[in-house]
Amino acid sequence: MRTEFIHIKGAKEHNLKNIEVKIPHGKMTVITGLSGSGKSSLAFDTLYAEGQRRYIESLSAYARQFLGKLDKPSVDFIKGVAPAIAIQQKVTSTNPRSTVGTVTEIYDYLKVLFARVGKTYSPISGNEVKKHDVTDVVNLINSKEEGEKFMVLAPVKNYERYGIERQLNIFKEQGFARIRIDGEVLKVDEALEKSLKKIKTLELVIDRLGVRKEDEDHQSRIADSIQLSFAEGDGECWIYFPKNEEIVPFSNRFELDGMQFAEPNLHFFTFNNPYGACGTCEGFGSVIGVDEDLVIPDRSRSLYDQAVIPWKGEKMSEYLNQFISQTSSIDFPIHRPIKDLTDEEYDILWNGRRGINGINDFFDYLNTKKYKIHVRVMLARFRGKTKCPDCKGTRLRKDANYVKLGGKNISEMILTSIEDNLVFFENIELDAQQLEIGKRILIEIQNRLNWLNEVGLGYLTLNRQANTLSGGESQRINLATSLGSSLVGSMYILDEPSIGLHPKDIEKLVGVLNELKDLGNTVIIVEHEEAIMQAADEIIDIGPLAGVNGGELVFQGTHKELINAKNSLTADYLTGRAKIPVPAKRRNLKSAIHIIEASENNLKKISVKIPLHGMVCVTGVSGSGKSTLIKDILYPALSKQLGIHGNPIGKHAEITGDFSEVEAIEFVDQNPIGRSSRSNPVTYVKAFDEIRTLYSRLKLSKMRNLKPGFFSFNVPGGRCEVCEGEGLITVSMQFMADIQLTCEACNGKRYKEDALEIKYQDKSIADLLAMDIEEALEFFKAQEGNLEKKIVDKIQPLVDVGLGYLTMGQSSSTLSGGEAQRIKLASFLVKAKNPTKTLFIFDEPTTGLHFDDVNKLLISLNRLIDIGHSVVIIEHDMDVVKNADWVIDLGPDGGVNGGNLVTQGTPEDIIKVKESYTGQFLKEKLL
Repeated sequence: MRTEFIHIKGAKEHNLKNIEVKIPHGKMTVITGLSGSGKSSLAFDTLYAEGQRRYIESLSAYARQFLGKLDKPSVDFIKGVAPAIAIQQKVTSTNPRSTVGTVTEIYDYLKVLFARVGKTYSPISGNEVKKHDVTDVVNLINSKEEGEKFMVLAPVKNYERYGIERQLNIFKEQGFARIRIDGEVLKVDEALEKSLKKIKTLELVIDRLGVRKEDEDHQSRIADSIQLSFAEGDGECWIYFPKNEEIVPFSNRFELDGMQFAEPNLHFFTFNNPYGACGTCEGFGSVIGVDEDLVIPDRSRSLYDQAVIPWKGEKMSEYLNQFISQTSSIDFPIHRPIKDLTDEEYDILWNGRRGINGINDFFDYLNTKKYKIHVRVMLARFRGKTKCPDCKGTRLRKDANYVKLGGKNISEMILTSIEDNLVFFENIELDAQQLEIGKRILIEIQNRLNWLNEVGLGYLTLNRQANTLSGGESQRINLATSLGSSLVGSMYILDEPSIGLHPKDIEKLVGVLNELKDLGNTVIIVEHEEAIMQAADEIIDIGPLAGVNGGELVFQGTHKELINAKNSLTADYLTGRAKIPVPAKRRNLKSAIHIIEASENNLKKISVKIPLHGMVCVTGVSGSGKSTLIKDILYPALSKQLGIHGNPIGKHAEITGDFSEVEAIEFVDQNPIGRSSRSNPVTYVKAFDEIRTLYSRLKLSKMRNLKPGFFSFNVPGGRCEVCEGEGLITVSMQFMADIQLTCEACNGKRYKEDALEIKYQDKSIADLLAMDIEEALEFFKAQEGNLEKKIVDKIQPLVDVGLGYLTMGQSSSTLSGGEAQRIKLASFLVKAKNPTKTLFIFDEPTTGLHFDDVNKLLISLNRLIDIGHSVVIIEHDMDVVKNADWVIDLGPDGGVNGGNLVTQGTPEDIIKVKESYTGQFLKEKLL
């Protein structure tokens, strides 16, 4: 019998201080606390790690030999552990072939549905392509009046191969008595006597019968004759009714309108299989081709104003003049800006018409001259990753789109949003046979679409690449997939599933979490979002502070009981005892950047103002177009103005404003701070250089003639050579992810004994790297000296942004996205003494932040602005939005219903706009 609680006693993993906690089974429990307080140590490194370990221990000795031994977490005991499933903020797939549809298995169900139930339609006539069988022909015959005479004919198409006489002799030898030539029925012998030379049509008369519906033997004879007709007629059978001179053709070949069609099967719709993949892009959806943005970088210019870059210059302008001359007869608007051309005119510019050579024709011509070096250089200049011209990014072979279901083909389904697909499948009209075959599959598809919509991902398309999803999106997809598996009695451990969600969508997420709980699962969530805490059955607050000052159980109980919690920062903020203040006054921002008519992805030609030297927040529900506006348009367009060429620029008319006020641009995202595990906070802010210099100047180092490089763990010298300064040995596992074990030679200290003997204030360099940043800051502040002062200056910003709980040498691979982002912020604060006017773009910097950490973050962001920089933030946290000087609110919803500018202005302006969801939630924070 299962216990009522998961009982954890004596948890000491990382900074946990021997805590005991009981988590109720079958309930939703939120674990909260400051960043670094020990939440993840309790949820993932203790509880989930023990669940995993017990699972592996339960396997046979044979299976365990391939999996390696997992260390037991530092805990006295854990009782009542259920099978554990962890859903973390990691974008799990880096495969460019992996899409939202494949990850959620919806695409697999769609393939089966289209292969079994889909109907093929001819692109020429739009009629359904049918492959007839014997039953179809018999049914037609039995629909006629009893006794009506008919003939079963087999059309003969290739009689000219042998000549007519030879063909007739073959029929005679096979035992056939009659043929039909040019509409006249003759005996074979008669036809041979006529010595026919030129004929128009020839049919073999298989049988002459009458309609007798009740006679079983007669019905059997009809069926045999039809079968023979299909065989002799190369897949065709004609039924001739002399009464009305009517011929009804049937074919068991899959063809219509002179076209042969492939019969649908599973592989036909699989872009990861050579049979179903588009032949041009091999199932990737994109090819290396002519990049439109490189050919026409400035769409506000006209063709006459040399908008087409390869047609500039003395020699190449010949092609421009040729195009102008060729299009004069159709009055092509050569003086109109490219952005104002109609779709038809734009197509003529690129693809031409009869007698008109477009840009693609020009590049096709250049490809024939590739033996010339200057032509190869020119082609390389305008080459980039572009959408496949054949499959339009759908990855499938063209004829897969001839198969339709409810009026839509599979490509249309994967290119429309999950929300729209849900509506389509709820209202789909199918015939009785289709429903019978597809009803079970339809239920699975509707359920999965519904769960994705419920977790706030209705704006995604099924064709969206999985490796372009954010951590929050990826986690919510895994959550929706877990619901689809309908497991019961399991333990789900989630890591901030609310990341990237607008407050409007949180309610849906809470509903999904409750559904998971109601199935009989234990749901444990590491979370800071107030709405999720309110919905939880139990709240566990770890703290009171971070790092060495955390790791204690501060509070456990319901949301209502929080009001009586002592020593809890979470309780202080939730009850209003502590608040993130609203600024006394907004900055008066005079200079600005303007983006005119942004139309990339779902943006609907919006024009926005981005003031400089202040804090600008871009808000809106998930999928409203925030990232498109800032990441895909502002960042690359402004980079180009600064002479930095990199990412392709999203579609917009132009970008204007006070460019002199921006000398540099930094995009601070949540990607890791270093590609290797050797990168850590102190190396990133360049404090480790000074620390190594400090150790090299000690008396013992000078006696041994040791240079700063000796204290690096990246190069041979003082580092441990067994683990090469990693502190860990990576063991390659045959069938699973590699595991890392502490190096036995240096016990994880990274250095040889020679290096560890050298101590500064009784601390070896390994001791220093093991210190918390906050502890190290106090340690160096107590010393006097220039190097120590430099070290303090470089690590102080790490504490200011709320990362004092990290250890000095903590590997970048163990940092969350939010922590990596704040380390980057700290590195910019280090450089603040010699400011280059920089525009900083932050993508959800509050990820993983407690209310108190958000407060610290705002102080750091304001410091950047006070120094003379500008800050743009993509954000959902209303505590950050209320501190902004300017808010750009997009929406009103996601996907096709987003992309509009709902409103822009100060937070006080935003709350006056009824259509703004952001305004509704912001009102609570301001009033």
